[in-house]
Amino acid sequence: MPDWIEIRTPKNISFQNSPDLDAGEASAIALATESGCSLLILDDNKGSKAAERLQLLYTGTSGIILKAKNVGLITSVKPIFQKIQLTNFRFS
Repeated sequence: MPDWIEIRTPKNISFQNSPDLDAGEASAIALATESGCSLLILDDNKGSKAAERLQLLYTGTSGIILKAKNVGLITSVKPIFQKIQLTNFRFS
């Protein structure tokens, strides 16, 4: 694993009891609330709604891809979206 990746366990487990969030989303939201200044990446509608209620800064995978294009990290989004379509990942 790269040195810049840090694995943390959220201290606040209250989000784990939400019937609307799966464990991964609940943990990501908890960590975002604990860290203060984070960009949360969520692709599930229920997770996005929870982040919005908590006034967290969030985006989806498509937002990350479009930002990469806008800042010049990639030249085209089309090949990336085509690769994603070959997986079981679905955009809402």
